[in-house]
Amino acid sequence: METLKIVKIGGNIIDNDKELSSFLDQFSTINGPKILVHGGGKLASKLAEQLAIPVKMNHGRRITDAATLDVITMVYAGKINKTIVSKLQSFNCNAVGLSGADGNCIVSKKRPLKDIDYGFVGDVIKVNTETLDLLISQGITPVLCAITHDEKGQLLNTNADTIAAELAIAFASTYYTSLYYCFEKNGVLRDVTDEDSIIETINATTYNQLIKNGSVAEGMLPKLNNCMYAVENKVVEVCIGRPKMLFDESAKCTKIIL
Repeated sequence: METLKIVKIGGNIIDNDKELSSFLDQFSTINGPKILVHGGGKLASKLAEQLAIPVKMNHGRRITDAATLDVITMVYAGKINKTIVSKLQSFNCNAVGLSGADGNCIVSKKRPLKDIDYGFVGDVIKVNTETLDLLISQGITPVLCAITHDEKGQLLNTNADTIAAELAIAFASTYYTSLYYCFEKNGVLRDVTDEDSIIETINATTYNQLIKNGSVAEGMLPKLNNCMYAVENKVVEVCIGRPKMLFDESAKCTKIIL
């Protein structure tokens, strides 16, 4: 089987135009099929604040009321998605920007009300690979933002790390899928102030230890949840670190293993 690389970018890579352009220039050189997934939470929060819309988070997850959904749709599916696609085109990487609603790619259900009302947040229930596979087969790179839909006309905010993991799992039956979470750190760090304190490998045991002793920051928890979920569902490689890990096998990063 052919290898499919699924790359998720977030953090300061998206927020910094120079960093984003540098990354996309390199990403465009990756041979073989690839999918790019992006977040954009910081830019969405910035716009929300400018519009006097309160930003509410719970354990790294955004609580999404109707006004917030409007903001993230504008930022994720609009500004960021089309900026990325246009830059990829300038680097001779033919790309198409999509939300989960486009081509019915990713279907979610609204998160049920339990202890916390997350609002218009979607939990993925199905990935339809047909449209994405059609694009990939024609040498086109899909660029997906963190918006899904419920097949009833409702858009839903969905964690970008989750989308990347669900895509990798869905394609695992037809490709060797490798999943990369790229951000501004060298990997998962024991000490967030020390870039050299990289945890080189994490398995289920060490993951539980990290949670128990509080070594993992709130924003990293959902990322690691998705990493463990992916390796448990036939994704052959899951890595967290700087984009350099995509192009340099000697680059430091954190690898998630069974």
